[in-house]
Amino acid sequence: MAVKWTGGHSSPILCLNASQEGLVASGAEGGDLMAWGEDGTPLGHTRFQGADDVASVLFSPSCPTKLYASHGETISLLDVRSLKGSLDQFHVNEEEINCLSLNETENLLASADDSGAIKILDLENKKVSRSLKRHSNICSSVAFRPQRPQSLVSCGLDMQVMLWNLQKARPLWITNLQEDETEEMESPQSPGQLLNPALAHSVSVASCGNIFSCGAEDGKVRIFRVMGVKCEQELGFKGHSLGVSQVCFLPESYLLLTGGNDGKIMLWDVSSEVEKKQKSPTKPTHRKKTKRAAYTKQGGSTHAPVTDEEEHGKILPKLSIEHGEKVNWLLSTRIKGYQNILVADQTSCISVYPLKEF
Repeated sequence: MAVKWTGGHSSPILCLNASQEGLVASGAEGGDLMAWGEDGTPLGHTRFQGADDVASVLFSPSCPTKLYASHGETISLLDVRSLKGSLDQFHVNEEEINCLSLNETENLLASADDSGAIKILDLENKKVSRSLKRHSNICSSVAFRPQRPQSLVSCGLDMQVMLWNLQKARPLWITNLQEDETEEMESPQSPGQLLNPALAHSVSVASCGNIFSCGAEDGKVRIFRVMGVKCEQELGFKGHSLGVSQVCFLPESYLLLTGGNDGKIMLWDVSSEVEKKQKSPTKPTHRKKTKRAAYTKQGGSTHAPVTDEEEHGKILPKLSIEHGEKVNWLLSTRIKGYQNILVADQTSCISVYPLKEF
């Protein structure tokens, strides 16, 4: 069963982030921002003027008291010890911001918005250094690549995934998930499977910087490898029965958390696939859609460990949690020495699941 953190928000929580020191920040509908201790104690609260939804929160790794929060078209910089006033505010996006990402050197902040634009904010000069405009619909997620402070990946509701280098204003590489899917689909489809287009909701880059994942509305999780100025899809598997709203690599590993609109949370180990492809010089083959592993339900939220990692090319989850609510945000963080999954959903509380075995 999940531990619930309550007493902070009164509306659905949209985003989460954790500092190096174990503090957690959450943003909610209606402009609410909360800070929490690692035991789930509410430490601070503020409500932004205008009551725009807080869609993304981000701690500074080098200065764990600094917190960035996007609300509407604005980015606020706050001190988590005193949330009442902003230290700084940036108005660089023209439409609502969906996602923030800091590069590893912390001199650049990327903000992806509803117009499809990604603004790159130079934090030292406090001005926009790049405006990346290639998505033709909402840009839902953006992530700088670890160890490569000038490179980032993005995805959007135009079903496109892009690789960028900030020395160029144009993307280095683009793929359209729907077109790629159509090429692959030779096998007969189950009824209704084609009704969900591959709108891309979330990207996450592994700590190595070369492997990233993307979750999409078609229920599929895709793993890509960056190879210089282009990417190749390493793996694609049906992770959820409805859209994949969140993907999140655990630090220093190829363990991948996914959350879906089907109310499920899954943990996948893609290391064997990724490492196999690293050793093989041949071009990777795309995998067909696979069935999700069944879990045993015992009342409420249950963990169902799965022992067989692969079976004739099928990748199965290491863990399946029946959360029961559409997942808005997933976060993996250490609390009191143990890895935990923090989940934001349509409710006003945060759910915490232990990951002690990993």
